[in-house]
Order: sequence, then C-alpha cells, then structure tokens
Amino acid sequence: MTIAATSSAAADVHDGLPNPRRTLAFLTIGLGIVMAVLDGTIVNVALPTIALDQHATDAASIWIVTGYQLAVVVALLPMSAIGESIGFKKVFLAGLVLFAAASLLCAYSTTLLMLTLARILQGIGGAALMSIATALVRFIMPAKYLGRGIAGIALVVAVSGAAGPTIAAAILAVTTWHWLFLINVPLGIIGLFVGRITLPATPAHGQRLDVRSAALNALTLGPLISGLSSIGTAGVAWWLPAGQIMVAAVSGYFLVRRQAGLKIPLLPVDLLRIPPFRLSVVASILSFAAQMLATVSLPFFFTSMLGFSVVETGLLMTPWPVGTAIFAPISGRLTEHYSAARISGIGSLIFAAGLASIALLPAHPAVWDIVWRLALTGIGFGLFQSPNNKVMLSSAPRIRSGGASGMQATARLLGQSSGAALAAIIFGLTAGYNLLLTMGIAAAFAVAAAVLSIWR
Repeated sequence: MTIAATSSAAADVHDGLPNPRRTLAFLTIGLGIVMAVLDGTIVNVALPTIALDQHATDAASIWIVTGYQLAVVVALLPMSAIGESIGFKKVFLAGLVLFAAASLLCAYSTTLLMLTLARILQGIGGAALMSIATALVRFIMPAKYLGRGIAGIALVVAVSGAAGPTIAAAILAVTTWHWLFLINVPLGIIGLFVGRITLPATPAHGQRLDVRSAALNALTLGPLISGLSSIGTAGVAWWLPAGQIMVAAVSGYFLVRRQAGLKIPLLPVDLLRIPPFRLSVVASILSFAAQMLATVSLPFFFTSMLGFSVVETGLLMTPWPVGTAIFAPISGRLTEHYSAARISGIGSLIFAAGLASIALLPAHPAVWDIVWRLALTGIGFGLFQSPNNKVMLSSAPRIRSGGASGMQATARLLGQSSGAALAAIIFGLTAGYNLLLTMGIAAAFAVAAAVLSIWR
C-alpha cells in the first residue's frame, strides 16, 4: 500500500462507517469473536466423549484444549503486528478462512494427533480474529461511539465464554461431537462474505514481521501460560512449571531488549511508555486475575462446602455473567459523557465490594445471599471492563491500534492464567476451602485495579 493510499484509507474511516454498513461490519466482528471464544470452552464438556471415540486417555485428550489455548496466546501479538503491516481487514478475513478450514479438519480427524494439530491451526485462526477485533472497531465506529463499540465486544466475549458449556451440552444432546466444529464452517463462510463487503480498509505500514521477535514471543508466552497452568496440577513435579517459567523469564528478557531497537515493535513497548496505556494493561491483568481466581474457586466451595449439586452450582454462578452482560453496554454509553478512567475505577471498586461480600458469606447462606453478591460482582466487572479497554485503545495512536488490541487480548489471557494458577496454589496450601483468603486476595486485586484506574 502506498503512502497516498494509506492516507486515503485513514481518511475514509476516520469518522467510522455509515449505517447499515457499520452494523453489518460490527456483526461480522462479533461473529468472529463468538467463534473464537466459544471454541476455547465449548470442547471441555465433550472431552470424555472425544477421548473415547479417539481411543485416547483422559490426560492425553487435554491437549485438545491446551493446544488451542497455547496457539492463541503465542499468535496474538504476531497477528496484531501483521494486521498493522498489511491491514486489519485482510488478517481478519484470513483468520475466518483458517478457522473454518481448521474446524473442518477437527471434525474429520481420525486420530488424537490429527485433532490436536487441527486445533492448533484453529487457535492461530482464532488469534487472528481476537487480536485485532477492537482495532477494527476503532475504524468502524465513529469516535463519539467508540465506547459503545468496545462495550459490545466485551459483551460478546463475556456471553460467549459463559455460554460455551451450555451450547456444547445442547449440541451433544442431539448429535455427535463433530458438530461442535462443523457449525463453524457455515458461520465462517457467512462472515467471509459479509466481511469482504463491509469491513473497512485500514492504514498499513508495510513493514515485515520480525521473525526473531515472534520466536522470542512464543518462547516467552507459551512456557509462561503452560507453566502457570501446570502449577498445582496433580501428578506434575514442581520442577516442570518452575522450568517453564524460567524459560519464559529468560526469553522475555531478550524479547524486551530486542524490541527497544525496533521502530514498530512486536511487543508494544512503545505503547507501554504511555502512562494511561500502561496502567490500563496492568489494571486489566489484575482484574482478570481476580475474576478467574473467583470463578475457578467458587464452584468448589458451592459443591464441597455447601453441598450444592453441579447443576445447582452452574445456576448459582449465572448472576455474575448476567450482571456483566447487562452493565458492559451501559458503561460503554456512560463513557460518551463521563471520564472512562473514573467509570472503570468505580466499576472496579464495586467489583471489589462484591468479592469482599462473598468472602463474608454466612456459614449457611440462603440462595438469595449468594445471588445478590455474585450479581454485584458481575455488575462491577461489567462497569470496569469496557471503559478500561476504551482507555487502552484510545491512548494509542491510530496507526498502532493493532498493537493495542493485541496487548489487550494478551493482558486478559495473562490475568486469567495467573488467577487460575493462584487458585491452584491456594488449594494446595490450605486445608479445605478458605473462602475468606481466596476472595480476600481477589478483592485486593480489584482494589489495586481501581487505584490504577483512578490514578490515570
């Protein structure tokens, strides 16, 4: 793309797209996000069935999930960098094609190895969709409606993540596990057709992907997420996660050193020098760590300590995503009139209050005692997430929207992995379930996120 074409593309999308093209483009992005996020959780329910069908052990079948997750984590930042280089539209459409084709391979895999490799390809396609989604929103929505657009993406992510197990159970009730993947093929075709017409052309700098940085990124994030996920896992020797985290630390050191000399770095260290962006990233990691620490731990408390069934526990957890789904769009609209930093700070304080109220549950709580506390927590999280993402994205230059979008997705995954690892550590160090300690730590993380948000 020439400089003139780049400038023209930037001018065309500076004020967003007109309707109905804007709505169709946003729905296309939402469709891609639904596919990518759902496939991160939808397979979990079917693992025993898939393992039996593929003649695999339960332990080996976990790689069907792990392979996807690691591929997404490793590919997020490279995909956002490629998007800045050749344009976000091309990367998003290529991601749809790869995701749909890999889903077809998943459905017709005849061995566990083939299925795992197909899932890795699917994860790379999913990374292409997730890494630049909010970057595209910045060019689709008019500047005054940017908060609404980012809130919409947050809503899609929250609902898709929560609905995964339910959708999987519904599909498995009427057909085989293969349709967990086959359903992505027509959706991908629809998204490709509509996206080619509606998604905007975006500026592109034309710089090639730095392969060495991409390799260091893989050696940093891959072992880090894998190591964190292994902490506290039964049968895993302590030295394995410790070694993985050590490899990640050494690789991360060399990755950061290399980025310092690059004009447009893969790891957006240039953006991390911008205080609002840096504080938003750290606040996001803390908030998602608190969320995962709570959502991983609470089901054990409900079943082991309070005696609820698995089905009842699932219903008890529902007020959290419902609260988030309702208030994420509201917070996006509020940012059109009030400070996004203040709204995210207030939301995080409400989030902390909800977590603290859970920590103070009575010994024999009524269902309503649990419901209102989880609803309050979900409301606070919904109020925090969208404004925080808006600050993160809008504080970066438009030409670096891809780096900001990729870092946003990476911060979410780092926070979730850290929260899950911390939950495993607490389970291992305490006898039984220590609700006060677990929710107290989660609430402290949320308070720290609030302080960072208000500080901005």
